[in-house]
Amino acid sequence: MRISKRFFAVISVVVIISFVLGICLVGNAGSSKLVKPLKPTPEAKKPITLTMYSAETNPNDDGFKSPVAQKIKELTGVTLKIEYAIAAGAGQQKLQLMAASGDYPDLVYAKGDLQLLKNAGGIVQLDSLIEKYGPNIKKAYGKNLKRLRWSPQDPHIYCLGITTDNDATLDVNGGFMIQHRVVIEQNYPRIRTIKDFENAIVKYWKKHPTTDGLPTIPLTLSADDWRTVISVTNPAFQATGAPDDGEFYVDPKTLKVIRHYKRPIEKEYFKWLNHLWNAGILDRETFVQKDDQYKAKIASGRVLALIDAGWAVGEPITALKKAGKYEYTYGYYPVTVNEKIKQCPPDVKVGYTGGWGIAITVKCKDKVRAIKFLDWMCTEDANILRQWGIEGVHHTYVKGKRVFLPKIDQMRKTDPTFSKKTGIGAYVYPFPRLPNTYIDSTGNPIAPDTRKEDIRKNYSDVEKKVLSAYKAEIWKDLFPKANEYPEKTWGYLWMISIDDPNIKTINDKIWNYTLSTIPKVVMAKEKDFDKVWNDFLAGFEKLGNSKVEEYYTKRIKQNIELWTK
Repeated sequence: MRISKRFFAVISVVVIISFVLGICLVGNAGSSKLVKPLKPTPEAKKPITLTMYSAETNPNDDGFKSPVAQKIKELTGVTLKIEYAIAAGAGQQKLQLMAASGDYPDLVYAKGDLQLLKNAGGIVQLDSLIEKYGPNIKKAYGKNLKRLRWSPQDPHIYCLGITTDNDATLDVNGGFMIQHRVVIEQNYPRIRTIKDFENAIVKYWKKHPTTDGLPTIPLTLSADDWRTVISVTNPAFQATGAPDDGEFYVDPKTLKVIRHYKRPIEKEYFKWLNHLWNAGILDRETFVQKDDQYKAKIASGRVLALIDAGWAVGEPITALKKAGKYEYTYGYYPVTVNEKIKQCPPDVKVGYTGGWGIAITVKCKDKVRAIKFLDWMCTEDANILRQWGIEGVHHTYVKGKRVFLPKIDQMRKTDPTFSKKTGIGAYVYPFPRLPNTYIDSTGNPIAPDTRKEDIRKNYSDVEKKVLSAYKAEIWKDLFPKANEYPEKTWGYLWMISIDDPNIKTINDKIWNYTLSTIPKVVMAKEKDFDKVWNDFLAGFEKLGNSKVEEYYTKRIKQNIELWTK
């Protein structure tokens, strides 16, 4: 058989290209071939295991065995042994046990309950540690360091905020969600009010009572412990034009704080939920199902609509994508109770708060090593590694632009266990990180998917078709713009701790009261709704709600004064 010289020439070129690419892709963090080599810290050769408790649950815990985790160990010498909350709401109980026993790990992430440990003398002041060993912390937080101070009465730093500055809201990923198949079949109806939302899903449900042989569910919510506020109660302020301040509403002009349920307009939202329940539109298992059961329903593709945060339903939606069921995934709509009200803009300007973050406990075996590790977490190297993975293994550079390798890019979109397998994203929250607006020394965004073209690249063809029909490029285009709401100078109220133990006790009682009573409000007979609602509001005052409102009103004014000093 004759083989031409041209054939050999082509083969030679292929071999050479393959060889060159191979060199580029197998290089490790210290290779001179890398665009952004990662530098080991001076302590990298001194191994240490830091124990940590996180009050957050984490179904994708990789046991610090993933490639990214091992690279962190290689660069810093630190192995993290992290214990996560065993269930939603279990974190506070664990923290209370710690405070009572004095048995602390090296590091702790307490979410909004750090004052439990602080009041017990369980965490250390970080000011002097940052001053001596935290050059990257000081650089990253900059002017926001003063906003990490605990309170006007105790102006010390006890934790490092989970971001060094506020992120930009690049797109909408949550809220009022409807499956694409619903709007496609109805030729893209207007979805602007709760009535529009209801009409679209009911019309489709009546026509398609089953999905893949199982009953179609028009709408389900998650009410598993604290998930109640995310999926059942927070949407009430969202649909009535208020920003997210947790259980409260802050008047942007007077800074007066009230529990958000007391806003008269919110009654309309809960009355609508009550109507959906009595009409059989809201899933009958809403208030008894566990969160994993809720997610399983979503992953089955038979839930037409959700009202929830995007981070809470990412796993089942990714599972739908993996199965190729793109029409069964969701679009995000700017729904409010009526046409006169607009949602608060997703990118409303917010003052930096920084009240939630990693703390070092009094029992930490090496506080200097711990702060040096957290200082490293504030570097470009650490941020790129945690969000992009390892160069040559997970990402590369094409004409100067950092991109995921094709296989990794596909995997992160369709594999619900992507973070567990690779470690990418696993050590971002709740550790200190640079904001998604940060541009690193290579000229690239520190976080993936920060440019509009990158956001659209992650959309399915179905999603793009739906957006095009609504004359939008990304979901955020459907929502109000940032300048349509006053700046939240006070930050996020839900990140501001309560120093006064008596006020904290009252607020905790009201929290538990809310979680136990809201289901009764939604499930009441329609004829009884007004009475049940009024009784619900009256219950706040019986528990001392006015004292909490007065505390927060005074506190945020003091905070603003402290931050400006």
